[in-house]
Amino acid sequence: MPTALPERNDRDAVVTLDRREGPFGEVVLRQRGLDFEIIANGCFLMDTADGRSERLLIQAALDELDRTGGAAGRPSVLIGGLGVGFSLAYAVAEPRWGRIAIVERETAIIDWHRSGPLGAFSGGALEDERVEVLHTDLLEYLAAADGERYDALCLDIDNGPDWTVTDGNAPLYGADGLAVLWHRLQPGGVLAVWSAQPSAAFDEALRAAGFSDVASHEVPVSRGVPDVVHLARRAG
Repeated sequence: MPTALPERNDRDAVVTLDRREGPFGEVVLRQRGLDFEIIANGCFLMDTADGRSERLLIQAALDELDRTGGAAGRPSVLIGGLGVGFSLAYAVAEPRWGRIAIVERETAIIDWHRSGPLGAFSGGALEDERVEVLHTDLLEYLAAADGERYDALCLDIDNGPDWTVTDGNAPLYGADGLAVLWHRLQPGGVLAVWSAQPSAAFDEALRAAGFSDVASHEVPVSRGVPDVVHLARRAG
């Protein structure tokens, strides 16, 4: 069962709830008022304040599959990054999805959902019978020679193609990484990539990698540039 959210009256207070050192550096869970934040190697990664773009990551992929007829029956989806759980919870709430694989490399983040305060945001989604948690690095998983193909890849493992917190994630957005993603999609499958800011260069890279129907969906935020979901399709 998801852990109930603690009540706090001071919306400006910041409390460190957990801090861990792992093979990829330090990861920290903080509470700021009623919201929770994940900090990776000293850089803000995500919080629970607004999950619209994380949900759009899933919905836009499903809408594109519906539009193009890119999957028969119940499509499979790979979600790259558990984060604060918005994307996974949204996918599990949609009965049209079949297999739902979630890749997360940080043990701490999985723990924070299974037995910590982030369970209130994933809503028990890790226990859904369609869900498989793949505790591994996304790039290593995708590079496996005998890897499974999916109808949709919905990726949110960093701040986007132009602003990576972890240097090792940068290859995902380059030509070699996009070639791997193309091969991991079923013909007609959809790629959706979350970004903290628009990137026209990434849209061009998707086209150069052989993807079609490239589009960007922006979600305005309270301050600064909008969040973006980059969408593309592997032609059938």
